[in-house]
Amino acid sequence: MELGREYFGPLWKYIANEEITDVDYNGREIWLTNIYNERYRVNQSYVDENVTPAFVEQFTQRIANVVSQQFNKQNPELEAETSELRVTILHESIARSGRSISIRKTPPVIRLTAKKALVEKYCSKEILAVLINCVLTKMNLIFCGMPGIGKTECVKFFSQFVPGNERVITIEDTMEIRYSVTNPGKDCIELRVSDVFDYADAIKASLRLNPKWIMLSEARSKEVKYLLEGWSTGVRGMTTLHTDDVRNIPDRILNMLETRVDADRLENDIYQAMDVGVLIRKRKGEEGQVYRYIDQVCFFERENGKNRILMAVSDGKLILKEFPPQLKLKFLREGISDPFFCQALEKQLVTETEVEE
Repeated sequence: MELGREYFGPLWKYIANEEITDVDYNGREIWLTNIYNERYRVNQSYVDENVTPAFVEQFTQRIANVVSQQFNKQNPELEAETSELRVTILHESIARSGRSISIRKTPPVIRLTAKKALVEKYCSKEILAVLINCVLTKMNLIFCGMPGIGKTECVKFFSQFVPGNERVITIEDTMEIRYSVTNPGKDCIELRVSDVFDYADAIKASLRLNPKWIMLSEARSKEVKYLLEGWSTGVRGMTTLHTDDVRNIPDRILNMLETRVDADRLENDIYQAMDVGVLIRKRKGEEGQVYRYIDQVCFFERENGKNRILMAVSDGKLILKEFPPQLKLKFLREGISDPFFCQALEKQLVTETEVEE
């Protein structure tokens, strides 16, 4: 489904602006979010003059017609998706401030690049090298942080380094990873969950499709149990999680499980199945601009019957100077003798520079 310019009327200039990632209308005001993670309000006189009740009603009806759904008090939520947009509308019977419209851009591009990460101080070169080497070493990665911080963008960036002949299965409710588009020629199956095919169904189905990697857009609930079981069989993967500290990831996962029995049984499995936790935060620079950065990186280990979290990055700084023998061995098995140096990263930086020129 594609929605043309005529659908968006006074909102089109924000849709067409490549620096804007989200357009939110709360019934009175329009708020925009840009690629720099800045959020600001549109001039109110423009909103009052152009985003009229008549336009809001017309826009809603057009979206409802496109997806063949009713929109009223009995059906107060409306969702539509294009190749680059996700539109959500809430009825004024539940959005008491007025009919709410949220438009999120989901373009099939990878905004985060290796060069951009270094220039914008997203992380140091050594941290970036370690994380790419973790992918090349076939470790499982969990990216965490608050909503809208760029966790999925991290998955998209690091998934580039999965070898093309290793089958990747992505599982999402809204198609954002777009692995087949951003990684043309690589073996990929993209699954979309629904009311009749949930995350648990998708993960179980994936395991019958000969995957090497399973990438889950977000671990939210009981499906994490099946994801861990899949990872424990040797399938690799990436996913995202809402938490504000990598050391909270195990507890966050345990709290998702349906029963206490599951939690008690799977606690040790979590440390065996997970490898790397990455926390993304945002902060203000000296001139007031907001930027994102990798705040924490940790490694999860279970050795000699004990669970351990090894912090590698804290407050954006690399604090791990020497990898323990067990982790070193994982890297060495893939021919990586120095985890702090990555040949694939060096090649990526050269390629990105050539493309810019």
